[in-house]
Formats: sequence, C-alpha cells, structure tokens
Amino acid sequence: MPERKLKTTLLVSLLCTVMACTPQIRNHGYVPSDADLAAIAVGKDNRESVLAAIGSPTSAGMKRDDGWYYIASRIKEETYHAPQEIDRQLVAISFDKNGFVSNIERLSLADGKVIPINRRVTEIPVKGPGFFKQVFGNLGFFRADQAL
Repeated sequence: MPERKLKTTLLVSLLCTVMACTPQIRNHGYVPSDADLAAIAVGKDNRESVLAAIGSPTSAGMKRDDGWYYIASRIKEETYHAPQEIDRQLVAISFDKNGFVSNIERLSLADGKVIPINRRVTEIPVKGPGFFKQVFGNLGFFRADQAL
C-alpha cells in the first residue's frame, strides 16, 4: 500500500511539473470576422450602421474621428520567458468627411512596422546671439548726428 501511495504521489508531481511548463495563451481585444466585414458597404454605411453591425471599436482616431480601429492580440506566456505576442489582428475602418465608410483594411502582426520615437529635444547650445550680446551689441554703434 505505501508503495502505491509513493507512485501516485510521484505521478501527480510529474503531471504538475509538466503542466506548469505548458505555455499559457491569453487573448485580448476584438476583431470582427470577414463575414461581418463583408456586410459593410463602402460608401453606403455610416458610423451608426457600422456600430450596429460589428460593435464598438477598440480605439478611434486621435485628432479627428475619421477612423475606427478593432485590435486583437494573442500573447504566449511561458514560465521563465517574457510574454511574447504571437498574433495581432487590426481592422481599420476609415470614414470620409460626411461620416460614410471610405475604406476597410485588415492588418496582421506581419504587416507591422517599428516606429522610432522622436523625442523632440532642443539642441544645446542654441544658435544665434546670446542675451547680453543682443542687449549690449549696439552700444558702440551710434553716431552723434543720430543722438540729436
């Protein structure tokens, strides 16, 4: 009997170890299916009909509401590794100035580009004359006939 308990304990320990090493997949976001997108007609559907057909977007255009974006990601997590994005889908629906659909585009992780960050740091030293040179620069450049 004790031998059977030992085997059972070892088997359960082995199964727990194997299960702990199994990658975990997390899904985030929502992207409409191709069938749902086929129901949207470019030039005929507007924001309200798109909202009714496929739901609210994940994000919208920042400055103007000229585009809606639906984003979904799959992330794989393993025990000792950093999380890795294994799939990303993006559906971009563009609207014209009248609010009608002008374009529907589907992009994936393979279409992605790395965007360099522009810090917009002012260069040091600033070019041009300094403060004191601007103030005192004209002290020696006057004529007597200009003073009268």
